[in-house]
Amino acid sequence: MASPTKYVKHFIPLESNPSLFTTLAHKLGLTCTLNFVDILTLTPDTLAYVARPATALIFVFPTTPRYEAQKAEFDAARSDYTGAGEEDVVWFKQTINNACGLYGILHAMCNGGHGPSVHVEAGSTLDEILKKGTLVKQRVQALETSQELEMAYESVALLGDTEPPQDAEEEVDYHYVAIVKGNSGELYELDGDSKGPIQLGISMGEEEDLLADERVLGIMRRKIDMEQEGDMSWGFNIMALVPRDKT
Repeated sequence: MASPTKYVKHFIPLESNPSLFTTLAHKLGLTCTLNFVDILTLTPDTLAYVARPATALIFVFPTTPRYEAQKAEFDAARSDYTGAGEEDVVWFKQTINNACGLYGILHAMCNGGHGPSVHVEAGSTLDEILKKGTLVKQRVQALETSQELEMAYESVALLGDTEPPQDAEEEVDYHYVAIVKGNSGELYELDGDSKGPIQLGISMGEEEDLLADERVLGIMRRKIDMEQEGDMSWGFNIMALVPRDKT
């Protein structure tokens, strides 16, 4: 069984709120032409109202015992990803506890089929972090030591409607993962609490929209079905990174 993750820092959880996600992403350097929105359902009628194209999805779900057991079994057969050279995706290993929302934002910003140079503003906090290196351990150190990132995160996390826990080390019962396209068009699940990027076996064109592909929607539906236990239907949410409404 994989050893427990050793966290070096503890943040208060970020509320699953597209407005807060957008505010934090813009503070970190996301181009002002993009924002996060809620995906209320995966039906065609609802998706018709969502701006396109969706360049990344963030899936929020309760961390059930079933999920933890399946994740441990899956990761036990994998090697740790180290990152080097020309990567297909940018992946961050999570070493900050309760910050999985932050890692979801970072994964959405840095990928999408074009790499971070398209969505991340030059000279921004995230741009400076990315300049520290391509190896996973270099990114880990850059995130852990960035005072700008920590201050931006705290300023936004405190704005949520949900009262944060008194103790930042208190574990929360939900998790965030990102679904993104790599530079090659391959689809990945990016979870900083895993051992590395997970290829999903789907290849897409450069300009193809994640929410227009039934294979991608099928993955999201199966994830919800798999994570449900008994009558536990609460706690699921999907956000998409899409063009900002100009109206």
